[in-house]
Amino acid sequence: MRAHQIMTRPVISVTPETTILEAANIMLRRHVSGLPVVDGTGKLVGIVSEGDFIRRSEIGTQRKRSRWLKFILGSGKAARDFVHEHGRKIAEVMTTEPITIDEETELEKIVQLMEKNNVKRLPVTRGDKVVGIVSRANLLQAVASLAREIPDPTADDDHIRNRVIDALEKNDWCPFGLSVVVRDGIVHLNGIITDERSREAAIVGTENVAGVKKVHDHLCWVDTMSGMYLNSPEDDDLEKAS
Repeated sequence: MRAHQIMTRPVISVTPETTILEAANIMLRRHVSGLPVVDGTGKLVGIVSEGDFIRRSEIGTQRKRSRWLKFILGSGKAARDFVHEHGRKIAEVMTTEPITIDEETELEKIVQLMEKNNVKRLPVTRGDKVVGIVSRANLLQAVASLAREIPDPTADDDHIRNRVIDALEKNDWCPFGLSVVVRDGIVHLNGIITDERSREAAIVGTENVAGVKKVHDHLCWVDTMSGMYLNSPEDDDLEKAS
């Protein structure tokens, strides 16, 4: 998937001359956590987010530094912080030269940029104009949309079994002696694991295979040093109930 397939549009934006109060009210009213900042021609010049309102004099959260730290940082840093904490217009608190993406940027690249730069949203531009914005919420919506079950014409038990085996065997944590039985889309996993984390990975890997309705865990844990083994929690529960 690409940016244009999940981005929010039209974009709610503000200008550098918008007041802090106006911007805060827009964000609250529209339920957004960040706004692109554009000039009179519509060119992107910055971005403002909730984080820019955390250190503010109105609520008494401006930075308080010792004299020693002020000396180390210098007067320039103190002056910049003062403007950010007391400024009345968006131009005085916004992040300039924000990181942007275009409409064809793939989701993997978007996630990488968000993680690398510790940002929660990225403006989508066409030239120097903003045409959309991708936020973490958009990514969450994409996950929810793709996670919905889609009918699969090849989702018979034999196809499902082969897909499960292919999905698990390519991983280092794949259970030893993996055996997969499928009946009406219900999968039974058998095999040996030496690390409990492999159990969870095998179940999740199976659940992600198209056509799988439910997964039953019969994976046996074995201690390679002593040879001690434990049945799966599911099998233990069944044995206690019998």
